[in-house]
Amino acid sequence: MHCLSRRSFLQAGAIGILTPWSSLANDKPASEFRLGAQSYTFRKFKVEQALARMKKLGLKYGEFFSAHCPMTDKPAAIQAFLSLCKEYDVTPWAWGVHGFSKDHDANKRAFEFGKALGLKMFSANPTPDAFDSLDKLCDEYKIAIGIHPHGPVGKRMHRWYSADVILAAVKDHHELIGACLDTGHLVRAAQLGKKLDPAEQVLKMGKRNFGMHLKDHDNVNKHDVILGKGELDVPALIAALRKVKFEGMISIEYEHNADEPTREVEACIEVFRKAEKS
Repeated sequence: MHCLSRRSFLQAGAIGILTPWSSLANDKPASEFRLGAQSYTFRKFKVEQALARMKKLGLKYGEFFSAHCPMTDKPAAIQAFLSLCKEYDVTPWAWGVHGFSKDHDANKRAFEFGKALGLKMFSANPTPDAFDSLDKLCDEYKIAIGIHPHGPVGKRMHRWYSADVILAAVKDHHELIGACLDTGHLVRAAQLGKKLDPAEQVLKMGKRNFGMHLKDHDNVNKHDVILGKGELDVPALIAALRKVKFEGMISIEYEHNADEPTREVEACIEVFRKAEKS
């Protein structure tokens, strides 16, 4: 893993494994919602640089993507990553977006990795034939699957582009299989004629909201913007999250200005916290 070779693996022995999803009440955030970052926001930085930015921003939770936290079965590498997260006071909450298929052995290896990290959720892009395997693994590991809608992909919509599509697929499957809605991609769906209101999407998913990628999008200039500067109604989104009693992690993901997005992320935090208090 990036930037870990100089870290002592002996530090890792003091790091405990996080509680399962069913024990969320034991890990209440300091404010109403558990706000963190998708580390893809800081994709042009190594993992320690990303963690330093998250700490500076006061974000205590992280969803990590593979370049910052490669999937591995090596205990030393996992413990070294956890040690680094502890140093920067960032709790690994989720990981992804990860593709799951009907290959149960491969899926199980991912869940073993998630267990070692103490994850509560995988943001996921499963194939339709993956659910029988995921039913078993969610039940065994108590790690949620949050299906991630990706909006337009070229001239077509992503397979899991809306709450309706996701719910139709998961309604008869394990209660820990649901959504990690991405507000920016929901907004982007309008580019292909699909008008989706992120707040309404949250309400539709109900108790099956396990995470969120929080972003706003400008459909004219076609890039992410600071919350409230595009088409996202932040107060309405917060009202919807309250109504469904959302207990997951909200991951700020800012894809524009990849060279140094810290100021924009800070502005997004300010908008969200202000709306949260109003």
